[in-house]
Amino acid sequence: MTAPDTGRASTLQTSAQLYRRLLGYVAPYRAVFALGLLGMALAALTEPLFPALMKPMLNDGFGGRDRASMTWIPLALVGIFLLRGIITFTTSYILAWVSNRILMDMRDAMFARMIRLPTAFYNNQSSGTLISRIAFDVNNVTSAATTVLTVLVRDSLTVVALFAWLLYENWRLTLVALAIIPLSALVIRLFSKRLRSMSRGAQRAMGDITHVLGESIDAHKVVKVYGGEQYENARFHQANAALRGYNMRQTIAAAASVPITQLFAAIALAVVVAIALLQSSNDQTTVGGFVSFITAMLMLLAPLKHLADVNAPLQRGLAAAESVFTLLDEQEEDDRGSRVLARARGALSFRDVSFTYPNAERPALSRITLDIAPGETVALVGSSGGGKTTLANLIPRFFHPQSGNILLDGIDLADLTLASLRENLALVSQDVVLFNDTVAANIAYGSRQNATREDIVGAAVAAHAMGFIQQMPQGLDTLIGENGVRLSGGQRQRLAIARALLKNAPVLILDEATSALDSESERAVQAALDVLMQDRTTLVIAHRLSTIENAQRIVVLDQGHVMETGTHAELLARDGIYANLYRIQYATERAAS
Repeated sequence: MTAPDTGRASTLQTSAQLYRRLLGYVAPYRAVFALGLLGMALAALTEPLFPALMKPMLNDGFGGRDRASMTWIPLALVGIFLLRGIITFTTSYILAWVSNRILMDMRDAMFARMIRLPTAFYNNQSSGTLISRIAFDVNNVTSAATTVLTVLVRDSLTVVALFAWLLYENWRLTLVALAIIPLSALVIRLFSKRLRSMSRGAQRAMGDITHVLGESIDAHKVVKVYGGEQYENARFHQANAALRGYNMRQTIAAAASVPITQLFAAIALAVVVAIALLQSSNDQTTVGGFVSFITAMLMLLAPLKHLADVNAPLQRGLAAAESVFTLLDEQEEDDRGSRVLARARGALSFRDVSFTYPNAERPALSRITLDIAPGETVALVGSSGGGKTTLANLIPRFFHPQSGNILLDGIDLADLTLASLRENLALVSQDVVLFNDTVAANIAYGSRQNATREDIVGAAVAAHAMGFIQQMPQGLDTLIGENGVRLSGGQRQRLAIARALLKNAPVLILDEATSALDSESERAVQAALDVLMQDRTTLVIAHRLSTIENAQRIVVLDQGHVMETGTHAELLARDGIYANLYRIQYATERAAS
């Protein structure tokens, strides 16, 4: 599977299609959102009230004709702004509630899709890019879905309400003011493409930043020992500078559109003032009418500015939507199987299985045929790149063979549901994965999270882990840090074995489970593995041949082909590939000791 094209959504979906899809996340909260829109409409309708008060105040109040009856105007002013304040506060709260709910829903949807994506997807993606999409891009998406829509509705209605008052006051002058709308629209359209392009670049740069951060944190020991600080600083500075460059180009495009729009508005205002003065000299308007008109025109500048400003977050949001929907549109793991296997006996069969990684020069596996009986321990050995781990990865369907079939108890793995298949498997590898949680939570992980305390203790005892667990500050309730950073390698391996023991799956995959341990830790882990392997079909991948001498069968893989099979003694007697590997390792270990 190739890496997803981050520009795919932009070629398949227009801005209108993207926005409609965004509004789909608003749909569950449409009643609350509609209430917020109603509040915005009410706030917009109050806008003409202030310029409307100017006319009677100037014509009748200051004109001296009816000052006594004008005492209601100060109260009306307070009332207008009090009403607007209440409506604005309520509307802001409602829309923030909807926005944060959408943000939560989109993040949940993205994470739920991400953890169901196939292994090949992760092989072609950096963790930083994925983190950036879920942590940062989605913020811009919700801004487009709610904040931008808020501005569009509120300020558009405000503009309509003020224009209605202007038409009522003086339709001739209003027609002059309307001339700025097509000019403003042209400016916004010209800058939109630039803003969208820069927003895409900024998202990529943010993904690069999180990628460098993640690598530098995970590899901090290597960085320190090998003096990589300067190199990592340069990498981070390059990504950081790229992000700054994209942000500044966005700022230029966004900032230029506003003064240009305002310039058009100022020109229209100057023309209006000139015509109004001409009308005043011909007694076609009063002072109050003119001030009311100019006040309404000046009040138009703020919503027009907001509408011009909204283009930048809108384009950022649509660019982020492309990124978010690219992830949401990724194809989940192939789970077309419909058969459910309660508990397998553990008979595994490989029938003429071949597999090639994308863009690889040769197959990783070629026409592999192998039968493993229930309860049998089979070791896979061979030089690096021989296909051992690839063969093991086909069993949980992390990858799918291009040809041939793999059977469990006579059932093709492709016919089983993923949940049913993986419920019958347990995996312990050299790269132990633990979570920043308690010891107990790491043992009783996933489908076993409701296991009893007694079962957890039993698994820990069987894994030879209870001794060091009892010495920890809170025992089973001790937090072990990110990926078990507070534990030794042997302790981490034994927790992984305890996890597999608690699952009690009939098929076990051991992938280099002891290769990175010292002799003392290896003995403890091997003792735990001996318990774990009892009465289970076990596939052992090992580079250290001394650990698999007692395997019931050893399969030698080379260049993706099965070259030899037999017991340890049989293969040594054959004096082939296995015997040569064994002699080399034996000589190396003797020299090291």
